[in-house]
Amino acid sequence: MINKLMKEELLVRLASALSSVKDKEAIFKKSFKIFSELSRDFLFLVYLSSESFQLKLIYPESFPSEFSWLEEKAESKEIFKIKRVKVKNTLFSLSSLSIKLYGKEIGKLVVVEKETKKLSLKKRKILEAGVKFLALGIKNKQAEDSLRKKEERLSLLSEVSSTVVSNRYLKEILDLIVVLTSQVLNSKICSVMLLDEEKEELFIVATQSLSPLYRNKPNLKVGQSISGKVVKEKRPITVLDVTKEPGYMYPEIARREGIISMLSVPMMIKDRAIGVINLYTDSPHIFTSEEIATLLAVANQSAVAIENTNLSAELLASKEALEVRKLIERAKGILIRKLKVGEEEAYRILQKKSMDLRKSMKEVSEAVILAEQVSNISVSNKNVA
Repeated sequence: MINKLMKEELLVRLASALSSVKDKEAIFKKSFKIFSELSRDFLFLVYLSSESFQLKLIYPESFPSEFSWLEEKAESKEIFKIKRVKVKNTLFSLSSLSIKLYGKEIGKLVVVEKETKKLSLKKRKILEAGVKFLALGIKNKQAEDSLRKKEERLSLLSEVSSTVVSNRYLKEILDLIVVLTSQVLNSKICSVMLLDEEKEELFIVATQSLSPLYRNKPNLKVGQSISGKVVKEKRPITVLDVTKEPGYMYPEIARREGIISMLSVPMMIKDRAIGVINLYTDSPHIFTSEEIATLLAVANQSAVAIENTNLSAELLASKEALEVRKLIERAKGILIRKLKVGEEEAYRILQKKSMDLRKSMKEVSEAVILAEQVSNISVSNKNVA
């Protein structure tokens, strides 16, 4: 029955596999279980290119006993060099078929068959058609995924924008931003580090990671490690594996946290870097231009939130300074009138009292004004009496 499997039936079953799973690796695993039903005299080995461009064996997950001799050669990729091999008086031939997507090889299919029971031409053509069908299906899925990811990133930027202009406190804004960013960009850890310009150090102010080990990482100097380099050079930097990166300061923490790839982008106010946003993944990942652009946009929005907070603080400080000046002027006026002294002498009296009592000029001025008000009330009560 299986041997009579027709091309149309195979394609229907492959279509079902494509619709039931989303991950590219899972699609091939499920599909080649279907291919394997062509005959038990054959073995199919599926290799896919990883994000680090290395071929990875994804199928089979375990080797049938009659093909166990191939397991070591398959893992070492020595199998690609073998065309014919004799095992226990049985001759096997091995052939490779390229798995292509957008005209680019994304993997290889190795067919291992007994020379006495080779795939028929018909079955080989069905196999080739099935592989092309799978590649086409994955292409369509990738297009769908790309569209979905764009929608998610636009939604992220919209949410970040709304958060920035909300009435939340800065810490709350940054905490929300790292959570949203981590979810949409599928990272294990997302963190915001701000620059202490006086010390020239970066320190963590927000992260969705619950790990004390990561949260309590030592501060970084500008130019130090990846984040410090990003601030110094004012450009995004990606690292495929931080545990092997010579410039990365804390590879041991990375190993213990299970983080591998990193994307770090600067938070810019005009031409000034005020910090960085870092993304870490738990498996090797090559960050796309879209992911980098998205994180840069998030960093810019975050920088706006920080700048707005700083401006608000400066405005508040300026307003308070004006109020203090007004109090000092009132207190000086009282002393000039009461003590018959000049303006400079009145100011020196306030200043000396401030130093002697270890109180601010504002507090001393308020005391002088209050004493004047109490004195006026006492005089007023005597007149009434």
